Amino acid sequence: MPSTRSFPAALLALLIALLVPLVAAAGALPEPVSEALARHRLGSSGLSLYVHAIGESEPILSLSADEPRNPASVIKLLTTLAALEELGPAYRFRTEAYATGKLANGKLDGDLYLKGHGDPYLVIEQFWRLLRGLRQAGIESIGGDVVFDQSHFVAENGDRADFDGQAMRAYNVLPRALLVNFQAVNIRFIPQGARLRVVADPPVPVDNRIRLKPGPCRGGGWTFRVAGNARLRFAGEYPAACGEYEMFRVVTESGPYLHGVFRALWTELGGRLHGGWREAPTPPEARLVHTYYSPPLADIVRLINKYSNNVMTRQLFLALGAERSGAPGTTEKGAAAIHAWLERRGLEAPGLVLDNGAGLSRDVRVSARSLGRVLLAAWDGPYMPEFASALPVAAVDGTLRNRFNGDLAGQAHLKTGSLDGVRSLAGYVRNAAGQRVVVVYLHNDPDLTTRAAEAVQDALLEWIHRRPLRVTAGAERTED
Repeated sequence: MPSTRSFPAALLALLIALLVPLVAAAGALPEPVSEALARHRLGSSGLSLYVHAIGESEPILSLSADEPRNPASVIKLLTTLAALEELGPAYRFRTEAYATGKLANGKLDGDLYLKGHGDPYLVIEQFWRLLRGLRQAGIESIGGDVVFDQSHFVAENGDRADFDGQAMRAYNVLPRALLVNFQAVNIRFIPQGARLRVVADPPVPVDNRIRLKPGPCRGGGWTFRVAGNARLRFAGEYPAACGEYEMFRVVTESGPYLHGVFRALWTELGGRLHGGWREAPTPPEARLVHTYYSPPLADIVRLINKYSNNVMTRQLFLALGAERSGAPGTTEKGAAAIHAWLERRGLEAPGLVLDNGAGLSRDVRVSARSLGRVLLAAWDGPYMPEFASALPVAAVDGTLRNRFNGDLAGQAHLKTGSLDGVRSLAGYVRNAAGQRVVVVYLHNDPDLTTRAAEAVQDALLEWIHRRPLRVTAGAERTED
């Protein structure tokens, strides 16, 4: 005979199941979120929220979720997930070396061609491995030129300064098929006794006129500029209390930079150069002498999302387009590849504008619901572990290492985004009942500050984490 003891609980579960979608559809803000907005004198007209527990048929919360908004760097989630599913986590980028002329007794009597295929992570250490492979192939002296083949990508129109006027900032570097070390110079300031050393790596000429001074560490006391021949000229005062400091800056164009790095590393490896450099496609008669393979795509996606690397994302975006539509890679082909992937996955994204795929744009748009559905699909996808583990962990690593301490520490895998007037956040939160919840927060408001946005984000995530309702195996909602 059926027990009547469970009838009230079943009735309560039914009522809650009916009411929760209605609350979501109405777009009612949780009280803590409303209070955070009010404290910072912000309205909700520029805010979109989408909160959906994994395994549920309806969202817990949906506010302006169909309004396309600027997501800033959160759009990287879409680019990296599409790349993982289209190319596979074991995919590796290749960089090839070709030679013309004869090779005898270690001397290449001709040109050496380096052909890039868009490797997003060809940093100094990896480029050194490529050159070491050339030395192991028997090349010691290069009699002709070192030629850089950039033909796998179409060079993007515009200038590094177009987005925000900061041409020397590494995040503004444009994609290139052969891109080494993000085209950036690591500049280190090292106090030593009564003087300050300034070291540039890769090596560029440095004119250091900075004076080391006593007193507290306060910024703004020194300046630098790029003089002729990429010489870095420093002046002013540097407080000794600041200790060692480093920054990354782009101080020269792609060709001279590549040649400078090649020459420095080749010399360190005992090699000799007798020619110059130029950019040109690899001729058909050139013979392959060495191929370098990047780390697997899963590792590259981890670096992109943990540290929100714009340059790596733009490289991946164009490389995905080239893989799917053929070389040369373009922004248009990259966008087409992601739209095609969305269609194959049955994911609708009305109003989606990808632009460069990295979020460093005023034109990029996506709705909170579209992004939320992508995250739900990722959780059920074949490469969920690789994708989720690539996201920053609250209070642990990446861009979240100093965020969400307390109860949320270690309980969320989230990607954040930030531009002037734009703050965003999306990923997975584990609530107090152990249930995983997808969250998307897109906030566009000209008056939005970092402090205000973080207060709203904190309120939202704490509300999700403490929310007591949980779906049990029997589809009955209980309170834990």
